[in-house]
Formats: sequence, C-alpha cells, structure tokens
Amino acid sequence: MQANILGIINLIHEPDEMGSLTASRCLASVPFGGQYRLIDFALSSMANSGITKVGIFAHTKYRDLMDHLGSGQHWDLQQRDSGLSIIPPFIMEHAHETKRGDLYHFYQNRDYFMHHSCEYVVITRGYMICNVDFKPALAEHQASGADITIICKQMSDLLGGKARKVKTDTSGRITAIEKMADEADNDLISMEMYIMRKELLLDLVDTSLAQGQDHLVEHAIMGGVDELHIQSYVHEGCLGVVNTLASYYENSMQLLRPGIRKGLFAQRGNILTKLNDEPPARYVEGSRASNSIIANGCIIEGTVINSILFEGVHVRKGAVIRDSIVMSNSVIEDEGFVDHVILDKEVRMTSAKRYA
Repeated sequence: MQANILGIINLIHEPDEMGSLTASRCLASVPFGGQYRLIDFALSSMANSGITKVGIFAHTKYRDLMDHLGSGQHWDLQQRDSGLSIIPPFIMEHAHETKRGDLYHFYQNRDYFMHHSCEYVVITRGYMICNVDFKPALAEHQASGADITIICKQMSDLLGGKARKVKTDTSGRITAIEKMADEADNDLISMEMYIMRKELLLDLVDTSLAQGQDHLVEHAIMGGVDELHIQSYVHEGCLGVVNTLASYYENSMQLLRPGIRKGLFAQRGNILTKLNDEPPARYVEGSRASNSIIANGCIIEGTVINSILFEGVHVRKGAVIRDSIVMSNSVIEDEGFVDHVILDKEVRMTSAKRYA
C-alpha cells in the first residue's frame, strides 16, 4: 500500500565531523557496515513504508552520492510518475548565500513540493542508523491531531554521536527541544524525523523566511514549540546516531553483536543498497577470521578479528586486522598489522607496516 506521504531526506548543512571520511564525500554517502551507505537506512525505511516519492536535498560533495543512488532502482523508486529525485543546491548569486538554511532551499524548490499530491511529508536526516516503519507513526500523528510529530528514541548512550534532546509532558507533547550542544537531564532524543502536512511545511517556509529565519528545526520548529502542537512518537527499534568519527567507529563495532544486527536488518524489512557483482569472500588455507563482517569479493590469507571489511579487501599472508574497519578494495600486505583503525577505500598498506 502506498503511503499518502512525500519523503524528504534533508542533507543541507549536515554535520561534518568525520575528518578524512567526508573530505570528498558528503556524510550521507559514507560507507557503513560492510556494504551500505549511511543514507541507505533512511531511504530503505521510506521504501519499506510504502513511500514511493522521495526527494533528496543535496548540498555539498554529492557526486559520490549520486553515483550510489542512481535512478533509485535498488530501492524500487525508479517509477516515472513518482520515484527518487536528487535535488541539487540552488545556484547562488552571492557566495555568502551558500550558508543559507534548508528553508531557503525548500523555497527555491517549492515547485517540487507542489508537483506531488501527497498530503503529508516526512523529513529526515541521512545519518540516523535505524529501520523505521513510518506507517504507524503517520497513523499516530493523524490520531493525535498534532501539527508536527517528531520521531524520538529513549537513549542514554549516544556512543559519541550528537543529537537534540526533547522534553515532553505526560501526554507525549513536546514542550522543549534542546540545541545539539545542550545537556538536558533526560534521555529522549530527536531522531531528526518530522511528520507534518505539506501545507504546514510550505507555510513555515514562507513565514520563517519573511522573518529572516531560514532553518527548519532551529527556527521554525524550535521557535514554534509554544504555538504548535508538536507530538513525540517513540521508536522502539535500534538506533545509531552517526555524525562524528567516534560515533562512526562505535556504531560500526555494534554491528558485530548478533542482537544489534538482527534488530537493525531483520525486523522491519530489508535495508536496501546498491550492490556490485562480486564473488563470495575467499578464505585461503591457513587464514583465520572470527566475529567479523566480511563482504563479498574479499580474499583472506591472514587473520581478521572483530573487524568489518568492505568488498574487495585483500588481507595477505601473515597480515592481521583487529578491531578495525577497512573499506573497499584496500590491500593489507604481508605481515601488515591493523589495530583499532578506520581505513578508507583503496588504501594499500605496505609490508610489515603497523597501523594502531
């Protein structure tokens, strides 16, 4: 069943605290979990929820993202009358306008919103690792009579990630939203997923910009807590907030726990992605691998322990990888040693060199 809802993945001014991992790619396209990209989780959640119209508002360094998404066929979003749209940033006349907020970009592309007849819109970020069914969230939004519903998660340890905390009354109505840097005395965080009527979103765009405000959350939503009925919807599944280098490593390592993998990948539909045609991983006699995620196309001659290897990684004889993440087509030469390290794609580590 198709949901009467337009999906928006908002990549405008996403955090950029991932060091070299985001030097040439946006946060949403950072590889994760051996074969995925961060954006796959929000996009798959939408596709699995029957959302057939999805717009991705790109901002910077999105060439790699476009290559990954293609026409949307891997998420069954390539239909002519709906499907996936990648919306590039509006061409600015002045350099200072590149810092304008997401409401400004929504305004410049308001024809995209008007083109679709969906009554509701769900707006997400690209760095939340989760598997969400938006259908019950939309049903609860409609039943509550709320203006905006924010999908939240009760979570005490963000594993180095950064998120806004929210406060609610006994009915679940949100009474306060903290800034990213604030320390609140509760554990309910915003998953940066917002459900509202499309008409309300367009009204917030117009009224906020008229007041010189151009950020959806910081201005339109946080500034409207007292006037708008903003309701919480608590997500019960797994969640990883991956927007810092520390949170990337820690949440990646969480995937080595069977309960986390099952909760994330097997309970609410598959997490879909673009897959390359690679043969199964090959383990040479004398090799050793334990408690690791090893993608297709890998060749293991050495030792891999508590690690995540993306496709095409070659671990040569005598090499050891421990508690590390090695991205696609990297080579660890003979007797190389990698311990608690993140290696980007196509890295070649020379013989007897140690990374720790």
